[in-house]
Amino acid sequence: MTTYRRSRALRVGDTIVGWLIWTGLVPNGYLLTTVGRRTGRERTTPVAVVAHEGRRWLVSPYGAVAWVFNARAHGSVVLRRRFTRREYTVRELPAQEAGPVLRRYYVLSAPSRPYINATKDSPVERFVAQAPRHPVFELTPR
Repeated sequence: MTTYRRSRALRVGDTIVGWLIWTGLVPNGYLLTTVGRRTGRERTTPVAVVAHEGRRWLVSPYGAVAWVFNARAHGSVVLRRRFTRREYTVRELPAQEAGPVLRRYYVLSAPSRPYINATKDSPVERFVAQAPRHPVFELTPR
């Protein structure tokens, strides 16, 4: 399992991916905006959203990063894509609920696979065990 470190190359990559998401070229990609827990300023980062049977979830494949702390503190986030902007309240899932969502995310988002200690064929229990290291939030429209 790889450890996530924010480098200059990743920041440049996020900028490029953010632009591609804004134009609608990245399936399941959104620009996530959170309110900074200390500064109160808006922070935006590209994310992939897991959607299934009318429900949506936000997964942090890199662990408890800044947007996770901001979402926990504020209790809401904004997702943007092209000209659509939607506000959501967030609820962090316990490991038992998060495991199946994390598994769906693993299949959906290839770039984040090195950060999750599992494989496509791993049983759900393996993802449940990984869930405490990869926060999962249920999104409810505001």
